[in-house]
Amino acid sequence: MPARTFIDILIEQKSLTADSAAVLRRTAKDKNIPLEEVLAKDGGVSEEALLKARAEFYKIPFRQLRGFRVPLEVLKHIPEESARFYKFVPIDQSEGLIEVGMLNPEDSKAREALNFIANRMHIAFKVSIISPTDLESVLKEYQTLGGEVTKAIGQFQKESELKFPSSFSLEKQKKKDVFIDEAPITRMVSVILRHAVEGRASDIHIEPIQDTLRVRFRVDGILYTSLTLPKDVHSAIITRIKVLTNMKIDESRIPQDGRFRAEINGRNIDFRVSTFPTGLGEKVVMRILDSEAGIKTLEAIGLSGRNLDTVKRGLNKPYGIILITGPTGSGKSTTMYAMLQLLNEDGVNIVSLEDPIEYFVEGVNQSQIRPEIGYDFSTGLRSILRQDPDIILVGEIRDKETAGLAVHAALTGHLVISTLHTNNAMGAIPRLIDLGVDPFLISPTLALVVGQRLIPRLCEDSKNAIELTGRSRELIDAEIRKIPDVIRSQVNFQEVKEIYQAKPSNLCPKGTRGRLGIFEVLEGTPSLQKIILEGGAQEKIAEEGVRQNFITIRQDGILKVLEGVIGLEELLEVT
Repeated sequence: MPARTFIDILIEQKSLTADSAAVLRRTAKDKNIPLEEVLAKDGGVSEEALLKARAEFYKIPFRQLRGFRVPLEVLKHIPEESARFYKFVPIDQSEGLIEVGMLNPEDSKAREALNFIANRMHIAFKVSIISPTDLESVLKEYQTLGGEVTKAIGQFQKESELKFPSSFSLEKQKKKDVFIDEAPITRMVSVILRHAVEGRASDIHIEPIQDTLRVRFRVDGILYTSLTLPKDVHSAIITRIKVLTNMKIDESRIPQDGRFRAEINGRNIDFRVSTFPTGLGEKVVMRILDSEAGIKTLEAIGLSGRNLDTVKRGLNKPYGIILITGPTGSGKSTTMYAMLQLLNEDGVNIVSLEDPIEYFVEGVNQSQIRPEIGYDFSTGLRSILRQDPDIILVGEIRDKETAGLAVHAALTGHLVISTLHTNNAMGAIPRLIDLGVDPFLISPTLALVVGQRLIPRLCEDSKNAIELTGRSRELIDAEIRKIPDVIRSQVNFQEVKEIYQAKPSNLCPKGTRGRLGIFEVLEGTPSLQKIILEGGAQEKIAEEGVRQNFITIRQDGILKVLEGVIGLEELLEVT
């Protein structure tokens, strides 16, 4: 009985008819070309069907990657040069086996090369068939963060062995510092920075953990481990970053702060850097500030409905203080810049004090504070008042002196916009009192308080609809009942039968893309002014919020969940 061929398998899979198969066999024989080539070119057989047939023919699995990212620790098992030449790549690791995707499993030379690598590295491999597209996708991974850093590590270790044998003395150890400016470490740091920017990260964490060095990126508010490095590159990487920021290289016992600018993909990117001593060595966090990213509108950052109307009303006031509250990383600066965009007109003099200047706004006089030379927010505020400002932006109110100066500036006819670290909008009033500002000064000046958080926005191309039932329905119904009647009446909640959740895809590996603000807004009404004068009791402020049809950050988030722009799971993680 003759052995089964590709043709037989394709006929069984109904990818080909018997008549077509006979024609294709003759064509391959007459032209003396491989049958697979004829099947792909003239047979109208899809690539997937052909690959499945080949997998069955060779009795090995067919693996579709569909955008799967190969982990760095897997990629390291096969050198890039071998992968490109023999057309096989490592794609996964489980139960002590490395899965290798091959384009041509019938290639005896490729099989021999794979066996050689397996014996040399003492690792077992299992083989799958992959498509040419998936092969190219994995080969590109060698040029990504993991691949480029892996090459740099290899060069670093090789050159370190040559320059510094294991027996060198403590005196010779000092010479190793010179090496930090040489190619491998410089390239390693550059690759980390570039991939963080390209991956839309807001922060980079470089932290020692036991025997390794972990690099994590914060994307859409969530920290992800991007790669793990050998512990022996830790000191060199930290020193390289200190060189960039002009920090003290020989000081590792106390925290240090610095900043530097780099041009990445034609864009000027600022990095705000902080070092922190831990029991395992220094940790570094770099905040990425893309000054060319552009300023968003109030609507684009997530303000809508009653909150948007209230904010616009507050911005139209001729004087007073507008405070934006929330923890670090909640988007307060972005909201301030969105407000500036609305206020920035030719007949208005806007002066800002910032640390750092995150976005450059044409027409606004922006000033970078420098505490190391005595130029801080309070010092800058005194000078600003002599610059004939109409609107003053103060990056942050941190102390009693800055708070007092900001309130006095608002009292003397200026509109002041600033940020304050509190958990919610209603906490801004007691916070100002705690900073030493008298209630009789807060009462006439407080125009608006905005509380906010950031939530990952669902990717429009891949979000998944789920039925709104069970615990999710109960939770949402409970929050809806607390929403003021005037707002609840605008949406027919009973007709909402489904909500959306994150669904990973090639475009959005985590199912989310970007972040959206959720807000609560408290207006400085005459009623609120009276409450402040009476001491600013929290329960009284809460009652005033109800009178203003105030909705909480969580309730605003619920409305956005029902609109399908954020997921309930992501909302609950933040609120």
